[in-house]
Amino acid sequence: MELIQDYVQRWYKSGLDPDEYICYQKQGNFVEIEEVATGTRIKVLSFCSNDVLGLVQEEAVKQAAIDAILKYGTSNSSCSVLSGRIDLHRQLEDEISAFKHLPYTQLFMNAWMAMQALMDAFCHFAIPVPGFQNHRETLILTDVLNHGCIVSAIVNAKTRSGKVFSHSPGVRVKAYRHCDVENLASKLSRHARPNDRIMVVSDAVFSMDGDIAPLPDMLSVLQNYPGSVLVMDEAHASGAIGATGRGIYEHFEILPSDAIQKGIAPLIMTTFSKFAASAGAAISSHIAELKPLLNVSPTSIGTISLPPPTTAAALESIRICRKSPELVKKLQENTRYLRARLAEHDFDAIGETNVIPVILPLEINPKVFARHIMKDHGIWVSPIWFVAKPRIRITANALHTVEDMERLVTAMVATRNLLYKPKITAMSM
Repeated sequence: MELIQDYVQRWYKSGLDPDEYICYQKQGNFVEIEEVATGTRIKVLSFCSNDVLGLVQEEAVKQAAIDAILKYGTSNSSCSVLSGRIDLHRQLEDEISAFKHLPYTQLFMNAWMAMQALMDAFCHFAIPVPGFQNHRETLILTDVLNHGCIVSAIVNAKTRSGKVFSHSPGVRVKAYRHCDVENLASKLSRHARPNDRIMVVSDAVFSMDGDIAPLPDMLSVLQNYPGSVLVMDEAHASGAIGATGRGIYEHFEILPSDAIQKGIAPLIMTTFSKFAASAGAAISSHIAELKPLLNVSPTSIGTISLPPPTTAAALESIRICRKSPELVKKLQENTRYLRARLAEHDFDAIGETNVIPVILPLEINPKVFARHIMKDHGIWVSPIWFVAKPRIRITANALHTVEDMERLVTAMVATRNLLYKPKITAMSM
């Protein structure tokens, strides 16, 4: 423990620790928070929530959660394999399957567990079956900027082989350059062996860069590897891209069935913490046998199933999303407006989605920028200073008004002018 104490103290001194805030009350995008370090309470306009469709405080969603508690209680108190399965789970799975155009869906407590379950199931078949042997290795290709839940799962998939699951053959993991399809094709050509089971995993929308994976080009590469699997993590895509918010396939005006016709097995991970006003995750497939395998994976059988109020909130949110495409349209309009206004003021806002990372000059500490914009302008944005290139991460949602966005842009300009002191060179004097 002494080593941990030393490490964390040095961490604090290096300025790597995040500023902490406690939320007391929310009303739309306005939030009353307490700064933990000082105990000061302020009301701020939030541009850092992932509630992209603004459904967290929707009355119908809240009532669905309340009704589920009254009917089922606060928890199922068991895993789905034993006694934790309720009808709401089946309804939610059916709703997601219809939304994503893939007929078989399995629920999980969160995205990290969903990804780990997928790797255990796909690479190691979760549990040994008498008389069954697998001699085929797995080759996993992963975008270098994939979310941490993917990175953690594929690293575990590689190290678990021959250890926890001693009956499984090896797993090889190779990273390809971010959204670089030529590099993906090169890595496949170099590392794929004739008998390999091939899986490519990618974020659909990248959470720190706000850009979109080149799905059609990826499918063109993978059709040269019949039987390959393409996993899309749609955490930031669901509800946000595509004409009706169905995600990356709809964004490119194709269907998962188009991948199937090319000999590729499409898997989609849906999470509920962004567009669905809840928590939890799901994996959808057109392969019926994958669902029971996921259901008995260690991360499914070793924990409780999704609680009733959480399930009900997600279910009602997805139903609202499907019935109200105008919410998705409003989110996309806000995204275009805010990105255009930031560009007009020469901010380097990368990506193309409602996740809007603004790259700051190297001289500006994102934490300092965020503190000033909160203290001086009452606006809450997310500073990113150690997990990626320094930036301010802004998230637009369907509830933001033009006035809200103009207030943000004005505050961004004022804060940049306050903190950025460009160097005067001899040539400019």
